Amino acid sequence: MRIHFIEHESYEGPGYFTEWAHLNNYQVSFTRVYLNEALVYENETFDVLVILGGPQNPRTRQEECPHFDSLGEQVFIKQAIANNKAVIGVCLGAQLIGEALGATYQASPDQEIGYFPIALTEHGHSDSKLAAFDLAEVVGHWHNDMPGLASDSVVLAVSKGCPRQIVRYSTLVYGFQCHLEFISEQLAPLIEHDQQAFNTDSRGKYIQAPNSILKHSTTRMNHLLAGFLDELVQAYRDC
Repeated sequence: MRIHFIEHESYEGPGYFTEWAHLNNYQVSFTRVYLNEALVYENETFDVLVILGGPQNPRTRQEECPHFDSLGEQVFIKQAIANNKAVIGVCLGAQLIGEALGATYQASPDQEIGYFPIALTEHGHSDSKLAAFDLAEVVGHWHNDMPGLASDSVVLAVSKGCPRQIVRYSTLVYGFQCHLEFISEQLAPLIEHDQQAFNTDSRGKYIQAPNSILKHSTTRMNHLLAGFLDELVQAYRDC
């Protein structure tokens, strides 16, 4: 199994995704767009595409962020979906999947940074890829926006701050606004990059203090991500 990552920033890496891939002896490859690596679609180079997060949104122009080509990524994602690859988007990646499928991203009702519960919807409870999830799970968050919904999209999980936490676009295509992939060593760089968000005078109700974020265990949500990915890979093999 070959897993390909689109990585937008050095401080927002794949986290537990690569640990899971290595545990399963899967091949991994990267397009690190922050290093100006080009996205070139070749159908036989990967089975699973993971589009990671970043501070951009799907409407960010290259004049604002020269290394981020939103429309180019959307074309790449469309090609992967059309060729029946398994596709997972996280945060910005989830929003790009929605845009690629004609669903416009939106601002989330609340900014969320830290660890807060998500709740499975009725559809989420019946989705076999989320079988390991309890009805409510505490997971990582780091976002201002949320993915758009196409006509056949299904919302699988929500939170108090955001009504689109996990979205199923098809049997092999999922968007996670939340971050189950966080591991402890990647959190300090994220906090450093987003210092302004932690200003005590303007901090929102769903923004935790950095020391609380750094102390939180990621073991449970990493386990949930591994279970989801195992089921997604099996679905891909069965197609």
